[in-house]
Amino acid sequence: MPCRISGTTLYVSGQVPRVDGVDAYQGVVGLDFTVHEAREAARVAAINMLAQIAHALDGDLDRVAGCLQLRGFVNAAPGFQDHPEVINGASDLIVAVLGDAGRHARTALGAGTLPRNFAVEIDAIFEIRP
Repeated sequence: MPCRISGTTLYVSGQVPRVDGVDAYQGVVGLDFTVHEAREAARVAAINMLAQIAHALDGDLDRVAGCLQLRGFVNAAPGFQDHPEVINGASDLIVAVLGDAGRHARTALGAGTLPRNFAVEIDAIFEIRP
């Protein structure tokens, strides 16, 4: 289940960079992808996240009162240190689409691997209006 609503809280499970239903950006950041490319992967994952939210809210993104927390995971090469810059791709898009409601607390973490070798994965918690 990609989303779960409990009261006025919407939880979005891990979203990855898929384009038109096809896995994209599979590889290790710092080896297979530059920071710039990985940032775009995070942006694509955020687009997918917003699509899941819209679906869960019957197409009404105006019901989003705020993004409370975003977590980003980077499939990083040993020694890679630019995790926050990569996840900015997701953060910046969420703020661009939702405005002030998109401003959030955030964690950017490195991972030794991610499912299906994706370069990034994000999840989030949102506050919604009834």
